[in-house]
Amino acid sequence: MSSPPISTPIKVLSLIPPMTQLNTPYPSTAYLTGFLRARGVAAVQTDLALALVLKLMSRDGLSALREAAQALPVEDRSGPVNVFLDHFDRYAHTIDRVIAFLQGRDSTLAHRIASRGFLPEGPRFAALDAYDDEQTGDPLGWAFGALGQSDRARHLATLYLNDIADVLRDAVDERFEFVRYAESLAAAQPSFDPLAQALAAPHNLVDQTLSDLTLAAMAQHQPQLVLLSVPFPGSVYGALRIAQTIRQHHPQVRIGLGGGFVNTELRELSEPRLFDLVDFITLDGGERPLLSLVEHLQGQRSRERLVRTFVREDGRVRFLNWPEPDIPFEDIGTPTWDGLPIHDYLSLLDMLNPMHRLWSDGRWNKLTVAHGCYWKKCSFCDVSLDYISRYETASASTLVDRIERIVAETGQTGFHLVDEAAPPKMLKALAEELLRRQVQISWWGNIRFEKTFTPALSELLAQSGCIALSGGLEVASDRLLALMQKGVTVDQVARVTRGMAEAGILVHAYLMYGFPTQTVQDTVYALEYVRQLFENGCIHSGFFHRFVCTVHSPVGQNPQAYGVQLVPLPPVTFAKNDIAFIDPTPMPPGVDHDVLGQGLKKAIYNFMHGVGLEEDVRHWFELPRGVCPKPTVKRGRIGRALMERA
Repeated sequence: MSSPPISTPIKVLSLIPPMTQLNTPYPSTAYLTGFLRARGVAAVQTDLALALVLKLMSRDGLSALREAAQALPVEDRSGPVNVFLDHFDRYAHTIDRVIAFLQGRDSTLAHRIASRGFLPEGPRFAALDAYDDEQTGDPLGWAFGALGQSDRARHLATLYLNDIADVLRDAVDERFEFVRYAESLAAAQPSFDPLAQALAAPHNLVDQTLSDLTLAAMAQHQPQLVLLSVPFPGSVYGALRIAQTIRQHHPQVRIGLGGGFVNTELRELSEPRLFDLVDFITLDGGERPLLSLVEHLQGQRSRERLVRTFVREDGRVRFLNWPEPDIPFEDIGTPTWDGLPIHDYLSLLDMLNPMHRLWSDGRWNKLTVAHGCYWKKCSFCDVSLDYISRYETASASTLVDRIERIVAETGQTGFHLVDEAAPPKMLKALAEELLRRQVQISWWGNIRFEKTFTPALSELLAQSGCIALSGGLEVASDRLLALMQKGVTVDQVARVTRGMAEAGILVHAYLMYGFPTQTVQDTVYALEYVRQLFENGCIHSGFFHRFVCTVHSPVGQNPQAYGVQLVPLPPVTFAKNDIAFIDPTPMPPGVDHDVLGQGLKKAIYNFMHGVGLEEDVRHWFELPRGVCPKPTVKRGRIGRALMERA
């Protein structure tokens, strides 16, 4: 049954639900708001994820948290809760100043925080003991040195906030986290039941705070259409709590749901209960579906002509997809951060990995160089989905126009290029246009370590403002790289990354373990390659991820080609993404990829800090004697590959 059209010009409110990032706005609402305004639609946006954290992490928020903690029976109070209650006055007197410091509003507080006498120190600070320097007695000297006072203080302030987050988790909501809030309720969850049960529960402190913030945003903007962008499973619960509040207090307002989680996991949605909370759910690039939805609500388009949109009709889910081309990437317009409190975001310093800190430290303008991936062959990637498969570019002139408008609006010149893999041809053109116009920015992003990135191109990118590049080395094994269809070799990666490093660019390698048919020998072999890449100054940073098979990847769609058997999924009415598999590749008794992963992560953490680079890599694996094979790659392999560079 169709809803009656909205008689007045429609106003659209796009919301960022908890949780996404705390250091910078997630870009989806900025893109959609900029696009809608360019099409003459009244559009505004609000970041309720940041608003929620700032409300909870305030003096009033901590007072409410103390009440919740004191209501717990003494025997049920965790260590973080007891520390918080015992030192509440210190927490209450420091929280507002710490937030101001992390927002860049009170930089001189760094000296007091770094002294270790200003903040109450809960269980999170115990991790510092692992870094104690016996000669200096300074547990963080290796990371920040004598001159890193501000960084040191931000790391300590981040530990302080993490202590409070632990109290929220233990005393209020066991699902609470700053990033992955209630993630397990949504991620690859075949049934809506866990979310339905959680949403039916009475409001706790976090829920009530979010509800109050939602009502305040509705009162301020008075929209007719609310858009909820859910990029991750950890933002679904928060989004649906927001929708629940709007439904209860503003039943006439229409609600749309979209974003990365929806595009990836809800493609086979058949759960009608979700539409008790929202009216429309759109897939893939949001511009065309959203434009058709606005036209529908204004009576200019029938319901049947909605694009890539789920609705509920007669108690059942129906997918409407009127054939209409997407808005060209060149024409989507410039994202706008107008309405978002860009000076209120928190520059946290949680992980000391130099690339990971870029994700959480500093407010970066997000920008896309090209839609989709120009390679779209990697067997572990969701290459069948629109955000990968539909590759479109914009001209370098258009991109720099967007950059200049964003800098003029925000006053900030840092850019994170959020492409899946930024194409080298476009980066070259972008760099040349930035230099031609003398536009001064700092930027970083993700690429493929392909041979097109010559030393000359790396130097050009650095001159244009490139400060860091990340790319997938994955398993660091030529056999498995070929199976993955990465289109690169380890020797090629070594030459490319060394050229980037020599140009002054920070280089981060994404690494993977547990890929189909990967053996213990493959794993040891890969770690030796990684050791040599660090040893030869090719990469500065890296991180090992456990391979996860998804239903949209080549492995998930053609498992026999990769030597594995998929584990059948239960009946799915809600989310569908991750899928378990059986790998018949033999492994020694007592050894599995989780055990190997512990050694890999320990090794790379030390390599990043220049520790253990002379060690035999077998040293990092706690395996029974005789189980860990000797690396088959020679120790000078990468050095010789670099000497062969043209």
